[in-house]
Amino acid sequence: MDVIFYRSPSGREPVREFFGALSIDDRAALADALTAIREHGFRAPGIVFRQIRGKLWEFRILGSISSRVFYVTVHEPMMVLLHAYKKQGQKAPPREIAVAERRLKEVEHEK
Repeated sequence: MDVIFYRSPSGREPVREFFGALSIDDRAALADALTAIREHGFRAPGIVFRQIRGKLWEFRILGSISSRVFYVTVHEPMMVLLHAYKKQGQKAPPREIAVAERRLKEVEHEK
């Protein structure tokens, strides 16, 4: 599966920036997760995929890392990483979902 980062109209890649701000251990865990997704798709070991709303999904890595990544599958073999955040509570915060949904609309518009 292809995994690409959302790019804003101004050229920023917020998910890549989020990853860059993480600790080395967390960054390595996310890099390993992306490699597993590229190799195994939705059957990647150690990763939980969950539908948030409509076409918006999130994945998380089993274990100690508490980051979540929102994504959309645009074409079956392509996952676009829309937004990432540090999980603080049980539910995804509405503000984080809103950011991901706004980016999702931009990605859908580009099709």
